[in-house]
Amino acid sequence: MLFRSKRFSKASDDDIIIDVSEEGGIRKLHFGQDDTQSAMKINAPNELLLAYSRCVFGSLLFLEPPKDMLLIGLGGGSIAKWVHEYLPETKLTCVELHQQVVNVARSMFCLPPDDERLSVLTADGAAHVYAMEDDSVDMIVMDAYSSTGIATPLANPDFFQACRNKLTSNGVLAVNLWSIDRKFEQYCTQIGEVFESRLICLPARQIGNVIAFAFVRGQNSPQWERLAEKAKKLEAQYGLEFGEFVSDLAKMNPHNDRRLFI
Repeated sequence: MLFRSKRFSKASDDDIIIDVSEEGGIRKLHFGQDDTQSAMKINAPNELLLAYSRCVFGSLLFLEPPKDMLLIGLGGGSIAKWVHEYLPETKLTCVELHQQVVNVARSMFCLPPDDERLSVLTADGAAHVYAMEDDSVDMIVMDAYSSTGIATPLANPDFFQACRNKLTSNGVLAVNLWSIDRKFEQYCTQIGEVFESRLICLPARQIGNVIAFAFVRGQNSPQWERLAEKAKKLEAQYGLEFGEFVSDLAKMNPHNDRRLFI
């Protein structure tokens, strides 16, 4: 079964076609012919089906749940719904460029209405960050990837520096990247320079996706044993595969047999 929305256009060079497909109890959001942007199990709409979206919460291995969180790029709302359901102390602001994406997330992907913990804005993500007060959020998640890569305003040293400026002293920036993108190393280098090498990459068990975490403060090079212990507690609490996250961190980051260097 295939549904197609009308075309939403803010300007002649800013068209977006949203496709929603449904098969086997799974509903998916696509931007035109792009790969799947979001996926939802119809009988469990808050479950994180896509591996990269679960990896975003690998940050909980290092930091407490954020009190204030910013999400740039809404898609079908998977990350926003999970935060709203499982992180009750977190106040989340989502910034999405296209109103039609917000409409579809709410009408077809069970994104809840705004309340005291959730605010969804139709706005430019980069402009929103620049306008924020410094030291105002604990976590920024950038999930604004498309088939053409990350829009230039969201992928340059000035913007990454602005993100760091808006984070609290123990804050973290999480960026969804593609390892096969020819600019992948460039993005990691730029983020690493802004955050003084306090950067780790968590590959998703899904071809290509990598979540880069950049920390305002060093994490004291945690021992693998302690990370594994925390992963068990987090798995029991949230039901995500934190043990696999710990194992996968060894694939892309400096470490020895005792510690992860960060």
